[in-house]
Amino acid sequence: MDDSKVVGGKVKKPGKRGRKPAKIDLKAKLERSRQSARECRARKKLRYQYLEELVSSRERAICALREELEMYKQWCMAMDQGKIPSEIRALLTGEEQNKSQQNSSRHPKAGKTDANTNSLLGN
Repeated sequence: MDDSKVVGGKVKKPGKRGRKPAKIDLKAKLERSRQSARECRARKKLRYQYLEELVSSRERAICALREELEMYKQWCMAMDQGKIPSEIRALLTGEEQNKSQQNSSRHPKAGKTDANTNSLLGN
């Protein structure tokens, strides 16, 4: 007798389900596998290079911030002793000069008025 089963009005034969695999050339399959492995190793190498560069740049940033922090600590200790560090003095005098230049450019000289002022005054 036949090993076929009737399920839902259809005759099913025992065995593997789905598509039968086509006869794939074993050498071609092996070569594709090797190529895939090469590509995977190349991607992994690039990923590690990127991560190493990222770590390196972050380490440089950390060193720069530590140096900046140390400079600020030195400034604070100097100011605690009543001394004003030359860098801060230069910043302060530079700001004062900028403010005086800005103030002189903001105030128009006597006798010169702009059109908006004349229209507001009704002149």
